[in-house]
Amino acid sequence: MASDILLGPLPPPGLSRLSISSVSQPSSSSSSESPLNTPSFTNPPAYSSDGGSDEEPDVVPKIEEIEDIKIPEAKVESLSEDKTITPSPITPHRGRGRPRRAPQIPTTTVAKGRSKSGCFTCRKRKKKCDEAKPSCNQCLKNNVVCEGYPPKAYWRSGKHRRTSLTLEPPVELPLLIDGVETETDRIFLDHFNINVSRVLTVLTDEGNPFRTLLLPMALRHAGLMHSVLCLAGSHLIERHPGNYDYVQRQAHHFGQACMKLRTDEAMAANMAGESDIVIEDPVIASTVVLCLETVVNGDLRGQYRCHMDSAEAIIHRQLRDSRHMSRSLDFRLFLHEFFNYHNVANSITNYERRNVLMSEDFQLPGFMIQPEAGALLGVMDGLFSILSRIRKIRDCVRQRRNAGYLPLVDYELLSDAQQIDVALRQWRCGHARGSARYVASMLYRQTTWIYLHRTILADQPPDRKLDEAVHEGLVYLRQLPGDDSTQSILLMPLFLLGCSAYKCEYRPEISEAFDRLQAYSEFGNIKYARQIVARIWEKMDLGDEDVWDWETIISNMGWDFLIT
Repeated sequence: MASDILLGPLPPPGLSRLSISSVSQPSSSSSSESPLNTPSFTNPPAYSSDGGSDEEPDVVPKIEEIEDIKIPEAKVESLSEDKTITPSPITPHRGRGRPRRAPQIPTTTVAKGRSKSGCFTCRKRKKKCDEAKPSCNQCLKNNVVCEGYPPKAYWRSGKHRRTSLTLEPPVELPLLIDGVETETDRIFLDHFNINVSRVLTVLTDEGNPFRTLLLPMALRHAGLMHSVLCLAGSHLIERHPGNYDYVQRQAHHFGQACMKLRTDEAMAANMAGESDIVIEDPVIASTVVLCLETVVNGDLRGQYRCHMDSAEAIIHRQLRDSRHMSRSLDFRLFLHEFFNYHNVANSITNYERRNVLMSEDFQLPGFMIQPEAGALLGVMDGLFSILSRIRKIRDCVRQRRNAGYLPLVDYELLSDAQQIDVALRQWRCGHARGSARYVASMLYRQTTWIYLHRTILADQPPDRKLDEAVHEGLVYLRQLPGDDSTQSILLMPLFLLGCSAYKCEYRPEISEAFDRLQAYSEFGNIKYARQIVARIWEKMDLGDEDVWDWETIISNMGWDFLIT
């Protein structure tokens, strides 16, 4: 048959395969149209026995023989322990089009900036720091002080930064009292209030000017507080000489007190001669306290002079111009009495220092004439005016001796001495008879007469009158208890008794009086006054005619201090 000739014999039904051909499908009216050709799978057409088909097939199938395909067996290698499976790299799908260059991986380069962890010194000097600890080598090499490093900052997340509290460094509370900074300063302040103020005056606690006047001022004025603490520190050092903390804090307060005085505008202007600026009371009080500090520490170099000279200039200015006068009457009394007392006492031991009462144009102000209100003795009751007149005669006797004149006391000087003797006999004590202050006043009067006798009879050997006067002075001295406040003013009369004690039987009692005075006040100048008296006793025993001139003896020793 024709079909057999063309196509050959039909393969067995199981070995025939379909052939895929492209057949154009009619366009469909559906919404999803596809331009692609849809493959169609057709079975072989059925042939009739007469060799014709019912309908003509669309696709003529191609029948091929299938060869036996031998699939090789996959060899599975056993995995050993030393072999590892390395995943094959995944090759990304390359798109169509022009091939691109291999992408370059950007290299991240960290720019070298200026380090912020160097020390403060190198950062200020704009130098490279090697950040060595504790001090960098750059600072050591350049011989500068390495100020250290900033605190290390640790990273914290935003959540922690928001929730955590920012703790500022603790802020120091302000000082309650300017100048009182340490525990030692508080010890100084308590010591001044309890002990030092008690031994500086004969008044009791109720009328003590160092408590009622100076201490309230010091609470409001830093310079005066430094002066007060300096004075208390000097007194404690006399008690405890080996305490380094006391020495250090006392030196600190002394420096601060002097600095406050130097930088005070009113004080500097008045020292320069300008009279329009009024000096405040606390500044004047600082000068007074620093002068007392030289007494307490036993200074022998005359450091008291600058403070005494400043006080003298202030007082003269106040007397000339009432605008400079303090508004507080109590402070005016305290200032004038303090200055005149120490000024006259200084003239007894130093022939170079003339006291203001020796000047004819100087008179005590009217508010000073009230002996019962005095914190000391001798000023308000008029005895120190008599002492100043004796000092004038003493200077004339010394000048006549140096010039070689004989006799040392002429008639004019003797006449002045007689007038002084009359004034002493007419002097009356303003305190109650039998009181400690009355006894101390009578001792002052007795030693003033001894001072006059030693001046007029300078070139004469001691007589019976002088011995009786010394004995009477010791009688007054025995009546004063060792713990009484009058002990604070006994150094000057005790010194005059010692300089006139020719009899050896009087000397042990005078030495015991020095011991009581030292135990009571613990002032540093007491031991030096005692050494001078001992030197005078040696000269008395050797028959020295110039033993009456103890001012020259002190000057030859190179000492200059206050016997108060």
